[in-house]
Amino acid sequence: MRSLQLHGDRDLRLEEIEPPPPPAPGEVQIRVRAVGLNYLDLWGFRGMAFAKRKMPQAAGVEAAGEVVAVGEGVSRFREGDTVTMYGAETCGHCKACREGRDNLCENVAGIMGFHIDGFAREIINRPERLVIKAPKGVSFEEAACAPIGFGTVQHMLFDNARLEPGESILVHAGGSGIGTAAIMMAKAIGCTVYTTVGDDEKGAKAKALGADFVVNYKTERFEGEVRQLTKRKGVDVVFEHVGADTWNGSLLCLKRGGRLVTCGATSGPSTTMNLMQLFQQQYRIFGSFGCRMENISQSLDKMAAGMKPVIDSVYPLAEFEKGLARIEGRKVFGKVIVTL
Repeated sequence: MRSLQLHGDRDLRLEEIEPPPPPAPGEVQIRVRAVGLNYLDLWGFRGMAFAKRKMPQAAGVEAAGEVVAVGEGVSRFREGDTVTMYGAETCGHCKACREGRDNLCENVAGIMGFHIDGFAREIINRPERLVIKAPKGVSFEEAACAPIGFGTVQHMLFDNARLEPGESILVHAGGSGIGTAAIMMAKAIGCTVYTTVGDDEKGAKAKALGADFVVNYKTERFEGEVRQLTKRKGVDVVFEHVGADTWNGSLLCLKRGGRLVTCGATSGPSTTMNLMQLFQQQYRIFGSFGCRMENISQSLDKMAAGMKPVIDSVYPLAEFEKGLARIEGRKVFGKVIVTL
């Protein structure tokens, strides 16, 4: 079968590998139909993995497909089901896993497609407990956005930041995959949404998606604009994933007692912070990584109810690198999908 195999920094090859054996007891065999691309894919491709990896390694951190076989004892799936898969190799036994806090697993073996073999292969066997069924009406391409593109946002906004109906929120990089999802999820509960974008075309698309106010960060200082728009009051929540370039400006955008939730650092991992500002303004800062299994199910339900992920572009498997280049060049509005 075909698989995208990463052999080293920027050395990605489409190769033939041995297919997996029939599913073992408790396993589900899935034919992968769509892979969602993310910054994790880009970091891994560029060699910025934060752990040792054994090369070659199958790429792809997020995917969906259809069940083609089930192992003995599997009861929740049958052939033909559209499914997506949890992207971390969790143990299923530790306290965090037992409590449904999957992304805090104490014995996680790694993130698929980043530390260990990923989803960019035609057929894969996965433990039943790490497979999530998509409701009817959700396509492979949409389901491939659920584990990261939607699940990460669901976890950030509602598990961590506790976003409430009617609050105000600043969503950074509103044209990104998670940015578009954050705009839609916040707007769906009646929030006032401010967002930053890198050009006016993305700004128009963000407004069409539901953003109330758009700031082009290349021509305006977003913190000044947001403070002016909110009459210097600030917003309840900042959805942060840009990192060093926006961190202190994001804090300035918060109202007293506001919450900042962050899941990324695409512009750099290190910054300085005014600690007096932090405690005097009583900010609450949440680090958020990945999501829980339940967040993926919640995301799929939202898709089935009509909240469809924004798909920027779709590439065949052999053009995987074109999709990564589009993300690296910050040309995207929404998600980039690779189909098998």
